[in-house]
Amino acid sequence: MNLPSGTLLAQSALSGVFIGSLYGLLGMGLGLTWGLLHVINLAHFGLAFLAAYLCYQLAAGGMDPLVTLAIIVPLFFVLGVAMQALLMRFRVSPLNSLLATFGLTAIIEAGIQYAWTADFRKLESVYAAQKFKIGALYVPVPELIALVLAIVLALAIWAAMRYTDLGKAMRAVAEDGPMAAAFGVDHKRLALMLSGVCGALAGIAGVCLALSYTLTPAQIYAWVGVVFAAVMLGGLGSPVGPLVAGIVIGVSEALTAAIASPSWSPIVSFTLLIVILLVRPGKV
Repeated sequence: MNLPSGTLLAQSALSGVFIGSLYGLLGMGLGLTWGLLHVINLAHFGLAFLAAYLCYQLAAGGMDPLVTLAIIVPLFFVLGVAMQALLMRFRVSPLNSLLATFGLTAIIEAGIQYAWTADFRKLESVYAAQKFKIGALYVPVPELIALVLAIVLALAIWAAMRYTDLGKAMRAVAEDGPMAAAFGVDHKRLALMLSGVCGALAGIAGVCLALSYTLTPAQIYAWVGVVFAAVMLGGLGSPVGPLVAGIVIGVSEALTAAIASPSWSPIVSFTLLIVILLVRPGKV
């Protein structure tokens, strides 16, 4: 087997960093709700794709894709709060939350197909063809935007959880809810707020999806396995862990595709997922 050139490997690794940052951005909200609220929210993927289609629609009307965040972020914060209120209303258990949110994902997918059909959609924007060169490597602007947003958001949420009273209260609730409540922590208010933040994160991830990828409703499920692997590898309840794990998986997939074959790439994430389940079953 002939190895590719060093330039090709470096470009592949850089592409892996970009796709990995999107894995991490998608996994950030999923990991926080799973780790802190014990809700396995598969609807997070549906919300991300719904945001991607809304970004596409707004951009088709002449709005800058990044400006659409001013509409999408607050809207999806409200959707996240509403979804958590519904789950709390019926006292849904962690396992049942997996089933319930899978059903919500199917409803969202059906709604997307009804509004935009199952045809492929590609967002045309001023960012699409923009790229710059660093040495022999090309850096596409849409992917760079996703990487920067993922890093900034991960660090901001990490700092908020570590250094603010609100973040400490959330960690206390996740560790021992009844004890935190005994000290006056309002679990329901914190759960709604965190779910809103995670809904907003799904919205931001959706805009990044629209900037870089061709959209079709069925793709919702194609992201589930690899993002789950990133969340489990990075740690539940951690904003930075899924981003680091996502980049590791993205680079591994990209190098595997460059050295062997693109058909081997999915093996990387699912192999890591199986290893995590075997080595750290108590963390899932």
